[in-house]
Amino acid sequence: MEIRRPIPSLLYLLLLSLCTVTSAKVYFEEHFSDGWAERWVTSDWKRDENVAGEWNYTSGKWYGDPDDKGIQTSQEDRFYAISAEFPEFSNKDRTLVFQFSVKHEQKLDCGGGYMKLLGGEVDQKKFGGDTPYSIMFGPDICGYSTKKVHAILNYNATNHLIKKDVQCETDQLTHPEDWDDKVYIPDPEDKKPEGYDDIPKDIPDPDAKKPEDWDDQEDGEWTTPTIPNPEYKGPWKPRKIKNPNYKGKWKAPMIDNPDFKDDPDLYVYPNLKYVGIELWQVKSGTMFDNILVCDDPEHAKQLAEKTWGKNKDAEKAAFEEAEKKRQEDSRDDPESDVEDSDSDSDGDDSDADWEAKPEDKHFISKLRRSKHYVYRMNSEQDEHYVTLVTNEENLTKDGQISRSVGADDG
Repeated sequence: MEIRRPIPSLLYLLLLSLCTVTSAKVYFEEHFSDGWAERWVTSDWKRDENVAGEWNYTSGKWYGDPDDKGIQTSQEDRFYAISAEFPEFSNKDRTLVFQFSVKHEQKLDCGGGYMKLLGGEVDQKKFGGDTPYSIMFGPDICGYSTKKVHAILNYNATNHLIKKDVQCETDQLTHPEDWDDKVYIPDPEDKKPEGYDDIPKDIPDPDAKKPEDWDDQEDGEWTTPTIPNPEYKGPWKPRKIKNPNYKGKWKAPMIDNPDFKDDPDLYVYPNLKYVGIELWQVKSGTMFDNILVCDDPEHAKQLAEKTWGKNKDAEKAAFEEAEKKRQEDSRDDPESDVEDSDSDSDGDDSDADWEAKPEDKHFISKLRRSKHYVYRMNSEQDEHYVTLVTNEENLTKDGQISRSVGADDG
């Protein structure tokens, strides 16, 4: 019987890095202990349309510590919006760290698990999808086409989505007519051997013999069966040779971008004041916890180990035990098992092919030329970090305004 796995618990960490600081400054920290409801404001957004979801204060269906609670979406096909205020600050000349944990206990088909940092004055009771924000960060899953971590930075009232620059060989550029980028070409001197087309694809089986009990009148005329001809090589094609005119893969030459304007404060958010969760979920069950806004990545890492790191093994064991019980109940109730199977086949299998590997422990992959990086600390299949680091010195808001552009870009 197939074992169902939930969308994994994740700890997300966003950094806007300028320089190294010697001591941690914590701007906001929330572990949803007693009194949390007094610090958070649930928005009335979508409430008049009767599609505003309610938050549950819970430790979840499986956990490492029953006293470690968070807030969890509780109703399907609902919008959720909640926010908390902290003393206003600017990240100028400092590193900005935004970290939180999220766990999808449901088998998520379509929904987000992202959070936002907002600046200025916000009417928290009206906080919703149209409320301007400074940073949005976290996972977004919908069907098979959307499985990504959003990292959106607002600059000059425009949101810029960071995209990975990890591409396969899918060149769709318009090339000059005289550019030859074929490594191998057909040999113009190669000729088709005489009689090549006369070689049959199949030949009579030399080992086949007419059965002794074969009756031509009753069984029809016996025909020798055929076998593939080992001499047949398929349709003839000239052999390949190295192209003497090969110039390499074509790349557009770079020229100065006339629209580029250097902004040394590109990374600065001068009046950060709120943290919020605003999302739509088809299936509920996403839990948020351990939210941190500070200026020291090392402090964030230590806090993660004290919270998520301390409980991850026990949580995994609790999930496996719950899954074992579910399977036992399914064997006792075959109809329930069929329903679960149907649900699995229709649901999102976003993490089924993800496997923890040793090299994932400290893995850094580059994101675009503007020096965006992703850093992933792997631990278990159901638990891992994702960290986004953005360096100030050549941050270009996802390359929307870059120092150079291709000649064909106009």
